[in-house]
Amino acid sequence: MLDYDKEAGVYDATRGGEPRAEAAAGAVLGLIPDRPGRLLDLACGTGIVTRRLAAARPALRVTGADLAPGMARMAAARLPGAVVLADSRRLPFPDATFHAVTTLWLLHLVPDTAEVGAIVAECARVLRPGGVYVTTVDKAAAHDVGSDIDAVLATRPRRPAPDAAADVTAHARDSGLSPAGQAAFRGVGQGRSPRSTIADLRRGWFTLLRAGDPRIEEFIGRLAALPGQDRPRPDPRFEVRAFSRP
Repeated sequence: MLDYDKEAGVYDATRGGEPRAEAAAGAVLGLIPDRPGRLLDLACGTGIVTRRLAAARPALRVTGADLAPGMARMAAARLPGAVVLADSRRLPFPDATFHAVTTLWLLHLVPDTAEVGAIVAECARVLRPGGVYVTTVDKAAAHDVGSDIDAVLATRPRRPAPDAAADVTAHARDSGLSPAGQAAFRGVGQGRSPRSTIADLRRGWFTLLRAGDPRIEEFIGRLAALPGQDRPRPDPRFEVRAFSRP
């Protein structure tokens, strides 16, 4: 897994920046009732989306939370007094605190589906009756857009997706939540080019290809032979699911 303290300074610039944040916030807001209350944006990262949620819904008291101090510091600069350090598996909030909880781009980072279940259970615990939990699902699959880059990488080793939509839905049901809608948004500015994919391979973003694995250079050679080395392929399309507490 990436060191998100070190990644904090370049995170926004390498993840679509404000255009992607606007798209993500729009999808989330479409799944959250427009009424007064409290919202927890868990794994808020730099707060780039959290700030948009707060600005769009002034009747909501928005709290951001992240485990990485570097990320939390950047988020706190965007939302002074509204960001806390917190472990998503052991949230420092009483039961039934929030009217909405969001986890964007968190569950795919978790090592296994059991831990995903623990996080979903914590999110359900801090939800008030009638509250909504919103999360991204199937993040890795979103980047497979049918491009020539995907064809080159088709044989790369993959770990089972901990944020698979069916598994997340099962965990939500186990925690007393019911499906309450879904949405999608474009990962603006995140379309891969052959050159950027080569850089990602070298910096270890494809987590099952460890440094020194001879397959890395094989993939790099095939990517380097593709046309349009700096031409981005289509942007990913991220899926979002909502679950409600009766």
